[in-house]
Amino acid sequence: MTEIHPAAIVSPKAELGENVRVGPYAIIGEHVTIGDSSIIHPHAVIDGFTTIGESCEVFPGAAVGLRCQDLKYGGEKTYVQVGARTVIRECATVNSSTGEGAATIIGEECYLMAYSHVGHNCRLGNKVIMANVASLAGHILIEDKAVIGGLVGIHQFVHVGTLSMIGGVSKVNQDVPPYALCDGIPCSVSDINAVGLRRNGFSPETRRIIRRAFKILFKSGLATSHAVEIVKSDLPQIPELGHLLEFIAKSERGIGR
Repeated sequence: MTEIHPAAIVSPKAELGENVRVGPYAIIGEHVTIGDSSIIHPHAVIDGFTTIGESCEVFPGAAVGLRCQDLKYGGEKTYVQVGARTVIRECATVNSSTGEGAATIIGEECYLMAYSHVGHNCRLGNKVIMANVASLAGHILIEDKAVIGGLVGIHQFVHVGTLSMIGGVSKVNQDVPPYALCDGIPCSVSDINAVGLRRNGFSPETRRIIRRAFKILFKSGLATSHAVEIVKSDLPQIPELGHLLEFIAKSERGIGR
């Protein structure tokens, strides 16, 4: 059965699923939907048009779904969507979007550590990890299984590729390619995320091809267009390489090389 502490403030219009637990002094607004078996800890605030998936956990002091910090926001109806089994730790913030009908979206099984921040209109894939005090400005896209280190700041409209890892205290103002280790101020590609690729079942041959591609694309000193043509002509065109090249082709902010 759903358990709501007497000291919690839960709107009678909020929709709570089966076996939801709400701790003391938590606040849940009238347009909030919380999925089955989720836990809302004391002093957490969930408001706005927010949907929390099943088996999520929101820790004390976290604020999810509150009005965005975009100065252009004019009171339009916007949303937050949080996928199943996502954990939002102490004092993390997830802002609602700007623009009528837009949504800030967090995928399934993400882990947002203490004091991390997801700004308006961001989209996070599944199993994304944000370490303590990592901060996303608006309109950022993070692909599946990316890892954002502690105290990292990411500029608005940046695209972060799948299975990439950004080192702590980095300043990210350009796109981060899939499978990359990136670090620095400004952030740039240093190597492939070999450990992450191995843990996620990438074969030794696939890792070898990706590493060769990285050397050509990011370490050769060649112009990007020239490096891409060499990768296309000289390396086996496996799906993972195709995703990397497509990511580069669509990059609007450029890659930190």
